[in-house]
Amino acid sequence: MPLPSPLLGRPGAVEGSGADAGVAAHYGDPLPEQRRLESGRAVADLSHRGVVTVTGPDRLSWLNSLSTQLLLGLAPGESTEALFLNVQGRIEHDCRVVDDGTTTWLLVEGFEAAPLAAWLDSMRFMLRVEVADASADWDVIGAAAEIPQLAGRTVWRDPWPGVVPGGYSYSGAEHPAAGRVWFEYLVPAAELEAAVEGLPLAGTMAVEALRIAAWRPRLGLETDDKAIPHELDLLRTAVHLTKGCYKGQETVARVHNLGHPPRRLVFLHLDGSLHTLPAAGSDVVLGEKTVGRITSAALHHEAGPIALAIIKRNVDPAAALVVVDGEERYAAAQEAIVAPDAGQVVGRQQGFLRHR
Repeated sequence: MPLPSPLLGRPGAVEGSGADAGVAAHYGDPLPEQRRLESGRAVADLSHRGVVTVTGPDRLSWLNSLSTQLLLGLAPGESTEALFLNVQGRIEHDCRVVDDGTTTWLLVEGFEAAPLAAWLDSMRFMLRVEVADASADWDVIGAAAEIPQLAGRTVWRDPWPGVVPGGYSYSGAEHPAAGRVWFEYLVPAAELEAAVEGLPLAGTMAVEALRIAAWRPRLGLETDDKAIPHELDLLRTAVHLTKGCYKGQETVARVHNLGHPPRRLVFLHLDGSLHTLPAAGSDVVLGEKTVGRITSAALHHEAGPIALAIIKRNVDPAAALVVVDGEERYAAAQEAIVAPDAGQVVGRQQGFLRHR
């Protein structure tokens, strides 16, 4: 949909920035909005996201051959996640996938839609598929519960943090987001305002705080041009380890079976005494040595200031870290999302990593 969103005209709306420009960061009450969103009493305008459609009888077998996920036999209404990698196994696109029986919908970041559609179109060859960037015609509404008012719409349900068939968990004990639900509803752009009529709204600040608390990586924030799925625990929802060939599979298999990811995603509890948040890209420091960078930060209504960061694999999980943003220094306690010994599963006798 052309930005900015019409919902920015609602009372109190303050536009987001960066990856969330074009929609409301909040509507005047960020923390109450976050509580309402988490409890299923509000919805979020995600009309800045991208939507790519694939139609035709060969669509699922074709997407299966290109992506990390097993898409053969994906039932109408069933949701999954799939990555498109380069030949080095680095993440190029992260797609939220749902098929309605005639169309496969790929929900992506706004900046992904046009290049993803163009690349897919170039890969069609003689197959019976059609690809379109439908971002101008379709919008996305996010919610942490099923919304009766939106029943009957095509909806993607996030599999995170489950370990889907063929997937593998690189985190340790029970996931802190176990039981989490997140839905993304598709609505025609012309119907966005009518679709949310009477529903309380929450901004992207609320969406991001809940995402970070769930340890959920996001393309363009937790990823860079070197990111591989293992570093972000994405093998749990976005990779099928035995599905067959696709671009980048050799790296996925080699790191998983024989090696270790060079970096790992961590969750950070930040010192809240400064009453500010570090910017994305801020250095994560151990002693005098920079060991990583902040990728996302938010103020959570219960946990306070929290962040995700990418750090070097061999950093001690018990080490106290410091985040440096200009003159500001934030003490940071880490929780391992990706275990330091992740990977190298061939010959592993025991351990807490899990697969399905």
